[in-house]
Amino acid sequence: MAISPFIWLQHLAPQHALSRAAGMIARGRNRRLKDALIRRFIRAYGVDMDQAELPAADYPTFNDFFTRALKPGARPIADSDAYIVSPADGAISQLGRIEGGRIVQAKGQSYTAEELIGGDAELAARFDGGHFITIYLSPSDYHRVHMPVTGTLRETTYIPGALFSVNTVTAAAVSRLFARNERLASIFNTAEGAVASVMVGAMIVANIETVWSGPVTPHGKRVIRTRYSGGDAPQLEAGAEMGRFLLGSTVVLLFEPGRIEWLDGLKPLDTVRMGQALARKITPG
Repeated sequence: MAISPFIWLQHLAPQHALSRAAGMIARGRNRRLKDALIRRFIRAYGVDMDQAELPAADYPTFNDFFTRALKPGARPIADSDAYIVSPADGAISQLGRIEGGRIVQAKGQSYTAEELIGGDAELAARFDGGHFITIYLSPSDYHRVHMPVTGTLRETTYIPGALFSVNTVTAAAVSRLFARNERLASIFNTAEGAVASVMVGAMIVANIETVWSGPVTPHGKRVIRTRYSGGDAPQLEAGAEMGRFLLGSTVVLLFEPGRIEWLDGLKPLDTVRMGQALARKITPG
């Protein structure tokens, strides 16, 4: 299969340097430049500002605009006692079962749960036979990431890597994309067993932030694992904000076997909203 120029350029581009430069611009407080960038971004991507908490001109930086909060009630949360809820606005890239430890990325493309979460074979084995869903956040989407289920944070793993785009074109063409890009894997203990929420960075993504530790140091060179226990372990309700992306990216959720079943009719390319029901919970036994 011929590789498109778009994919070749991503291989050749100085991905991290471009992302650092974009981050500097996005953090800038020059009002004229910031306002111009926001106006052009809204027009280019058709951003719906009617749901935003503030008018476009009221954000002090482009980053503040991009990670904007929504008006209260804009994303009602489904019954979290019965359902797993969507962690973000976006489009479903893929969903299904984790078979033989592998997760489907696109037709003919897959990667392992073990490499996605940073090399913990024992933890990855708990997800084998379970379920996964990959949600792509486009530039126009709301970019805060929320809890799909109530849980207590067990550990996070920062995994350094590339910064390919994560759109459907690149996902179909770049092998093991989500296991190659820079990412943060957060593992939660829940009533539904262990749940992994993996925030995958992408081209021009300047940073990932979490509500418990703030900005995650981007573009590093080593795996960083942080464990939480006792009173130091953050506890988050279903639908609560857990983190945010500075520019578009992807969230991958992993569930243990026998814990959930996807709602009928849910399929790749479906648009989802944060808080909507994605799967039914299954009572073990």
